[in-house]
Amino acid sequence: MARLAILEYPDPRLRTRAVPVTTFDAALKQRVADMFETMYEAPGIGLAASQVDWHERVIVIDISDDRSQPEVFINPELLKLEGRATGEEGCLSVPGIFDDVVRAERVQVRYHDVEGKVRERDLDGMLAVCLQHEIDHLDGKLFVDYLSELKRQRIRKKLEKGRRERGASAAPARASAPRL
Repeated sequence: MARLAILEYPDPRLRTRAVPVTTFDAALKQRVADMFETMYEAPGIGLAASQVDWHERVIVIDISDDRSQPEVFINPELLKLEGRATGEEGCLSVPGIFDDVVRAERVQVRYHDVEGKVRERDLDGMLAVCLQHEIDHLDGKLFVDYLSELKRQRIRKKLEKGRRERGASAAPARASAPRL
């Protein structure tokens, strides 16, 4: 497996709309495995392929504390959104930044597994929130887009300052809250 580089805001590649996966083969399975390794090492609970500069509609998620519930959503499509909940979100592409975002409490999703089989599920709680966050990435949207322009400018400046202070090769500071 290979650890992949995670793009950081405001990298313009994060705004690329991902295309559907059409080939379900060993190469796809390897990319998914690389994404899980990258997400776990970051550490995070969700990662969209767009965040690692691979612009196909692939998401990996594991909201468990012990990394025992890996989930893969390929070509996810939200069929139904219900309820509203506000929760604090963070993001591997926006390191060290957390803010409240309103999302649906429950979702129904249709997606492919790594074998290409179509599945449908009803999700709620953290898994539903995480999936919505990652689908936004596939659509070229970041959680900071839900914030005011003033907050986005402050975040951009803070991240740029942090990159300058730690140098281009150093890893970002890790936060204790889950990052999507």
